[in-house]
Amino acid sequence: MSLSHSLKSGFIAATIEVQLFPQGAGKPRAVKKEFSNGPAWPVPDTTGKARDPPHTEWFHSPAAAKLCILSPQMDANSPVAQFISKTTTSLAEATFVRLALSSPVADGDVPQKILGRFVRIKGVSQLSLTLRHNTRDVTRNLPIAEVATWLAGELQSSFRCAMLGTTTRDWQFISDRNGTARLVDHRPKTSASPSREHDQKHQGVLDANARDWLQGLDVLDRDGKVRASMADKHRQINRYLEIVSHLAKECGWTDAAASQTPLRFVDMGCGKGYLTFGLWHLFHRIWKRPVQVIGVETRHDLVATTNQLARRLPADGLSFIAGDIASAKLSAWGEEERGSNVDALIALHACNTATDDAIRRGIGLGAKLIIVSPCCHKELRPQLGKPEPLGPVLRHGVMEERMAEWATDGLRGMFLEWAGYRTKIMEFVASEHTPKNLMIAAVLEHEPFQNEEGRRRIERFKKFFGVATHALDPLLNPCASPAK
Repeated sequence: MSLSHSLKSGFIAATIEVQLFPQGAGKPRAVKKEFSNGPAWPVPDTTGKARDPPHTEWFHSPAAAKLCILSPQMDANSPVAQFISKTTTSLAEATFVRLALSSPVADGDVPQKILGRFVRIKGVSQLSLTLRHNTRDVTRNLPIAEVATWLAGELQSSFRCAMLGTTTRDWQFISDRNGTARLVDHRPKTSASPSREHDQKHQGVLDANARDWLQGLDVLDRDGKVRASMADKHRQINRYLEIVSHLAKECGWTDAAASQTPLRFVDMGCGKGYLTFGLWHLFHRIWKRPVQVIGVETRHDLVATTNQLARRLPADGLSFIAGDIASAKLSAWGEEERGSNVDALIALHACNTATDDAIRRGIGLGAKLIIVSPCCHKELRPQLGKPEPLGPVLRHGVMEERMAEWATDGLRGMFLEWAGYRTKIMEFVASEHTPKNLMIAAVLEHEPFQNEEGRRRIERFKKFFGVATHALDPLLNPCASPAK
């Protein structure tokens, strides 16, 4: 990042350290200089001769291999200064939720993203940082007192974008290639006040206690390290458990006074059971809650393999059965299907209308929590019209495909709201790890099918896009019994 970029971003003065690398042999040497918006000042090049005044070209030359901000001074009204101020204020007031830096300036083996979490380690408040490279993650802990200086350096020289999440507002810092920066505020994604102690404990959900089943599923090698080929899967499990943790709080399942009646969870289309074992681990081992988890999978060989691992651990309360989403019999609980309800129904990456089957099944079983992560969206695309003013846009195939995905998942969210659920549509994992990264999470809050405005919204939406039929249409008739 150039000097001119820094000044446009809001830095008006700083002490910098430039590490000079000679063109030929020789050791690099560090030179400290002051810079500002004021008079020109000399900076030595690799020959030791002063270049006065300095210009952007020098900072992009091979000589300037390292630029380090030592004592930044900024315009207090600049976007970068405001972003840093809001970050430090949120840490001081305990409203901080998350920090993410993205869009790196440099290419090569540099962090592609930095994630920050507020933790307490041995009673000391720190910002726990995860530096995500292309092939590995590096973690470090930063004292709160050093956050402002560290963040100033990163936004000056390493990253163009940053996102701060707090319980009151979310703040997005954006700087373009020319150094023009702006600060945008958003509604907060969460209003729950974060607990420092909880965050520290939660950080270790996939700790040594999870090693047995993670090794059994080949996520970890014999030494307990994440296999390179399974890094994305490991990250996906962590992200999934983060989301479930927040949703479990909303359902009242994490309270110390919560009922000790076993919770009943069904994971439809569970595959090899990565997330099913993770769900069981979170409730049974971490929260010490009685839980009965059933994984449902059509492939009999996977059912046999996952059951074998569950018995070997042993994983009390965890079992797998063969069946599909629409018709699997939950007789593993020892009850007739008609009389059994579930607390949560989960179906991740179910193809096409199988996601809708899962939603109807969850509603029919009275699930307090329904989580789905849709895969393909084939049902609506052939029906999707091209209403004005969207017609010129939807004539492009890729735009039509994305609109079909958006409309399909939007309708699913509206159907769930019509059924009495408070619904969130969110990012499951970052799009660089999987293109199918949306998750729909719904918590039952009201009597189903009572809000007529909810029904009318669905009908207006379908009419606008010319959608004649949808797999969830039976829910529009309250007399129709949802699939059990």
